Amino acid sequence: MLINSLNAQVSVKDSSIYTPMVGVSYGYQLAGGDLVKRFGNSSSIQLNVDFKSQSYFMLGINGSYIFGREVKENMFANISTPEGYIIDKNGGIADVRTWERGFTVQGTIGYMFHFKKPNPNSGIVFNMGFGFLQHKIRIETIGNNVPQLDKQYKKGYDRLTNGFLLSENLGYLYLSNNRLANIYFGLECMQGFTQCRRSYNYDEMRQDTQKRLDILYGARITWILPLYKKPPADFYTH
Repeated sequence: MLINSLNAQVSVKDSSIYTPMVGVSYGYQLAGGDLVKRFGNSSSIQLNVDFKSQSYFMLGINGSYIFGREVKENMFANISTPEGYIIDKNGGIADVRTWERGFTVQGTIGYMFHFKKPNPNSGIVFNMGFGFLQHKIRIETIGNNVPQLDKQYKKGYDRLTNGFLLSENLGYLYLSNNRLANIYFGLECMQGFTQCRRSYNYDEMRQDTQKRLDILYGARITWILPLYKKPPADFYTH
């Protein structure tokens, strides 16, 4: 006689299920809007927690760390030689390096348009997000021998900027029947309505009060750990 457990869970292969999902992702982004005047392309590492309902609605929260190598803005004109060099305290040419750094925090809401195959829990997902974007220029002086760029003065050059973030994301969610491969791949666009938060820019000799539209758009791939319960195995008794 075949006996099924009374508290059996539905199968991911056969039915739409509710499941929390933890994901780690890598994204590559192009700069747009006002951001393209300051930075080049960037990458980001993101941690997200999402919840898929049986009715295919999605809720989530995520945070990402943004990093890039190209800084286009010249902030050091007032402390550089006519040739563009910064002189250290020993009279030599200083080794000053700059990078893009930033982060986002946002909540998301979306919907999944599912398919019959490979299962009802995979399909095209559209998400919208609302949150916070911050970015700045990381300044590092190799040897820490540039008094004009010590910890106190860097704040007058780093262009710390932040504000409200709006995002859209369209991609494909795949939850495998056996839990071994669960991924998401999508295209995203983020719009930051930001402003410089430093009280004074030393090189410009003024406070920057410009309202900015900072845009990031690109692609993201996510490895997912779904946290749904496995259905108990059927068993036979004689």
